[in-house]
Amino acid sequence: MAAASISATGCNRGLLGTSFYGGWGSSISGEDFKTLAPPQQARVSRKAIRAVPMMKNVNEGKGLFAPIVVVTRNIVGKKRFNQLRGKAIALHSQVITEFCKSIGADAKQRQGLIRLAKKNGERLGFLA
Repeated sequence: MAAASISATGCNRGLLGTSFYGGWGSSISGEDFKTLAPPQQARVSRKAIRAVPMMKNVNEGKGLFAPIVVVTRNIVGKKRFNQLRGKAIALHSQVITEFCKSIGADAKQRQGLIRLAKKNGERLGFLA
């Protein structure tokens, strides 16, 4: 059988302060104790931090018509697509307004119908 010898030179290099954490020399002599920095206190401001809105579409890829909308936007270009989308939304709002006038609905009911149209457009993927 071969005799095995264990050397501690890799763990502790003496009392010169070059030992790694947990070495016998540092725990007995206390060399690392005086090199520890006192704990820092974090400053907390009293102002509420407001979340920065993300500039991406949360409806991307959701809904039945989302793939068509995304492909159309990529072909036409973002700027032109947003112009067309704005015109389509404005026309749809005018149709809703005319419908509300014809049935005698007030402004609050009209606004509710416009919000409902927006929710349905999101679900179907028109706002992707």
